[in-house]
Amino acid sequence: MKVYNAIVVFAALALLVVGTAAQDEPIKIGVVDLDQAISSTEDGKAAREEMARKQRAAEAQIAPLYERYQALDEDLKAKKFVLSDESLFEKQLDMAEVRNQIENKVKEVEGQLKVDKFRIQEPLLNKMRKIIAETGRDHGYTLILQKGAAGVVYAREALDITDLIIAQYNKK
Repeated sequence: MKVYNAIVVFAALALLVVGTAAQDEPIKIGVVDLDQAISSTEDGKAAREEMARKQRAAEAQIAPLYERYQALDEDLKAKKFVLSDESLFEKQLDMAEVRNQIENKVKEVEGQLKVDKFRIQEPLLNKMRKIIAETGRDHGYTLILQKGAAGVVYAREALDITDLIIAQYNKK
C-alpha cells in the first residue's frame, strides 16, 4: 500500500512538473506538519484538553473495578491455604467475573474515546484543510504536501510552511 501511495505521489509530481513547465511559472512546494499545526492552534489546544478530560473520566470509571479485583486477589492470597476447595473456587470465579467486567469496560471506554476523538478532531482537520488550500492559492503554491505522509521521505526545512498555516488558522 505504501509503494502504491508513493507511486501516486511521484506520478502527481511528474505531471505537476510537466504542467507548470509549459506555463513558465516557478514551482513552489510547501510541506505542512498537520499534527503540529492543529496542536498549535487555540482550537487544537482546547481539543487536546477535552480529550485529556475524557481520558481521565474513562480511567475513573475503570479504577473501582480494578481496585475491587486487587482486593479480591489479596484476599485470595491471604486465605488461600485456609479456605476449602469450594470457597477457593468461588473466590476464583468472583475474580474471573471482575476481570471480565474490567475487560468489557476497557473495550467500551476505548470505543467511546475513539468516537469522541473523531468527533472532536474531524472539524479541526476539515477547517485546517480549507486554510491550507486557501493559503496555497493565495501564496502561489503549486503543491502542498503533508509532512510524514506516504511518499514524503524528506523535505527541506525551507519548504515547511506549518507556521504560516498556524498563523492563517489563528486569524480566522
